[in-house]
Amino acid sequence: MLKLNKIHHVAIICSDYKKSRHFYTEVLGFKILLETYRETRDSYKLDLEVSGQYQIELFSFPNPPARPSHPEAAGLRHLAFEVDDIDEAVFHLNECGVVTEPIRIDETAGKRFTFFADPDGLPLELYEK
Repeated sequence: MLKLNKIHHVAIICSDYKKSRHFYTEVLGFKILLETYRETRDSYKLDLEVSGQYQIELFSFPNPPARPSHPEAAGLRHLAFEVDDIDEAVFHLNECGVVTEPIRIDETAGKRFTFFADPDGLPLELYEK
């Protein structure tokens, strides 16, 4: 059987690099590990650290096609982040101008969660520990 240890990274392609860079670093607070401009691709690759454990690769490419999210399309549904205090996290996002859905309760786990979107409409979730 294949032994997978953990998720190594998640790659995200954005349509507006400056806007998405600001969102992921300033609003969500991810630490920049490495920022590289790849001239041959006219593309940035931004490696981000999430609480010292996981990495997000944020890519920019000229004129990427839109990816349908609503109604829910086949493929990756959303990316979820664990938080200690969902009320505090939602307050921070709202203060930064990010719209969040009402906080709901996971029917099976009894945990609180909510959804919001990145600048390109990628569905993101906060899930309380």
